[in-house]
Amino acid sequence: MRRLVVLLVLSFVGAAAFGLSNASSGVNVNGANLPASTLRSEFAAIAATPTIQCYFSYLEQVGLAAGAGGGSLAAAGAAAWSNLRVEGITIDQFVRAKFHYTPDAAALTSATSSLEGDLTQAAASHCTGTSAAALEAMPSEMRTAEITAQASSLYLLSRLNSTIPLTLASMRTYFNAHRSSYDTICVSVALVPAALVPTFTAAQTKGLSVAALAKQFSVDPSGRKGGAYGCYAPTSTSFASVRSDVATTALNTFPTTPLSVSQNGTTYALYVAPTKRSATSFNIASSAVLTDMRNLNASSANTIKQTILDHAAVSIDPAYGRWGQASAGPNVFAPALPSTNDVAASSSLTTVGAHSYK
Repeated sequence: MRRLVVLLVLSFVGAAAFGLSNASSGVNVNGANLPASTLRSEFAAIAATPTIQCYFSYLEQVGLAAGAGGGSLAAAGAAAWSNLRVEGITIDQFVRAKFHYTPDAAALTSATSSLEGDLTQAAASHCTGTSAAALEAMPSEMRTAEITAQASSLYLLSRLNSTIPLTLASMRTYFNAHRSSYDTICVSVALVPAALVPTFTAAQTKGLSVAALAKQFSVDPSGRKGGAYGCYAPTSTSFASVRSDVATTALNTFPTTPLSVSQNGTTYALYVAPTKRSATSFNIASSAVLTDMRNLNASSANTIKQTILDHAAVSIDPAYGRWGQASAGPNVFAPALPSTNDVAASSSLTTVGAHSYK
């Protein structure tokens, strides 16, 4: 469970190179210092090793791209990695202080397997080599820090009352309590140009059927057959999104509020109606059940993680990022660079031209 949440779960334009400065204090978390020299060695390892770069880019969902200078990362990548290290140190400190926990050899071995699994799942065959090779390619101190943080995260999860054990028995219990959430769902759609939405709504209010509405208004090819689009079982990669789209919609009814989609620069209203629901067995639904349980655990984990970070005293060298409050909680942001967006043109800042700003 990466930093409690990452898996349950931009390149910086004109990015400068970060990782080469010698006069830097690095990161400090609650008095524990991560020296700049250590950060620089980790940046260099990521920049120079495609396997590390690829796997952790997918894990963090931020491109850990190499910067302009040797052994450096682009600004967004430097900030993302610094944030990962801050989270790891903070969670390590928390479990040691609150639970007096230090991972033993068995816990570290289990954490290594867990982290390898997280990396593999996140990358989903996008990276060459293996996740084990990515960890092995790290400098010793870097690898130890990542595995220890993983062990601390796993231990903290095990102590949360809200965490659901990911066992076969608990999966069956969860499935039995939420059977209707795993029905196979057949849907019909109507893709309606924005200009026709008022007319569509009026016809819908008059009681036209899903099939009639789709035939009359939908520009999707399925409109010719009354909008029938297909059936989605829990094994389908589209199941989660289909289930979400029709969550509160009655059978054979289009919702009153459509989704908004764009195709080739044109905006359309997308109406999705469930036309049939069929119960499925646990064996068919098991993968979706596991995903749902992981997501619930991730939500619980995110809550405790943000609470821990809210109470952490963090300082970071501006070369590597800035610590601030995001919508989802405290985070390391990429270093701020002067904006050029407000300047109309470079010529307007010369001595012969008047200054012009938008």
